[in-house]
Amino acid sequence: MSFLKLFRAARLIKLLRQGYTIRILLWTFVQSFKALPYVCLLIAMLFFIYAIIGMQVFGNIKLNEETHINQHNNFKTFSSALMLLFRSATGESWQEIMLSCLGGQQCETDPSLPLTVLTSDQEGGCGSDFAYFYFVSFIFFSSFLMLNLFVAVIMDNFEYLTRDSSILGPHHLDEFVRIWGEYDRAACGRIHYTDMYEMLTNMSPPLGLGKKCPSKVAYKRLVLMNMPVDEDMSVHFTSTLMALIRTALEIKIARGGEDRNQMDLDLQKEISVIWPHLSQKTLDLLVPIHKGDFSNSHKSTQ
Repeated sequence: MSFLKLFRAARLIKLLRQGYTIRILLWTFVQSFKALPYVCLLIAMLFFIYAIIGMQVFGNIKLNEETHINQHNNFKTFSSALMLLFRSATGESWQEIMLSCLGGQQCETDPSLPLTVLTSDQEGGCGSDFAYFYFVSFIFFSSFLMLNLFVAVIMDNFEYLTRDSSILGPHHLDEFVRIWGEYDRAACGRIHYTDMYEMLTNMSPPLGLGKKCPSKVAYKRLVLMNMPVDEDMSVHFTSTLMALIRTALEIKIARGGEDRNQMDLDLQKEISVIWPHLSQKTLDLLVPIHKGDFSNSHKSTQ
């Protein structure tokens, strides 16, 4: 029972609900796990290749407790080679291990030969000056490249989670086109107005609403979008995208007693100044001028 009392320490997890920064760090750690397996796979491949090479080149060096090639640190087996490389990757005495693998080291005796027979190779023919390149290249790849990939993955996820959600970028347009295509299977540029709510909840903020958005907030966003509904009860791709951008960035959004049509006309004029070659038809798609709105059409069809 005293052991079970240790789980009381789990109560500290409740602190995660109190601090926004702590939750961001935790979610960064969780999101990083999606990319870290690929980094671990690259590191495993690096260790595997260098362990095989080390066994072939330095596996016959005689174990000597006075050097760094001893019973607990050698290239005799694959597992021991991996442990030696892991120790070197941490930076612990890798220079001494490299010097212990240079040429002129004593070799392990061949059990098939009599003990009285010692060849010149066994006396000092093991090891190789290749150890310089072997260990320096391994430290370079493992410490300066591979391990820094962990930091890069974590920092990338931290930057993504702490980004300014009010900034729209090209990736938001890609997401809108992709999700719109799921509802516009015929690729006609129109969807039924009843699909708007579900589509917006499947899009991440700031352009969309997100799956956790309350329905009350979602319908307020739809009212602000003031989407025109055609006779076939459909909404247009261009009009929907522009309405989402306007509400996300609050570009000339009519609130209270402001004249909505006048603000739409002003926005059309500003767009025509920036892009003077746009036709009136395109302007009407970007900023529709209409009497009804999405909310009224929605209520009339209930």
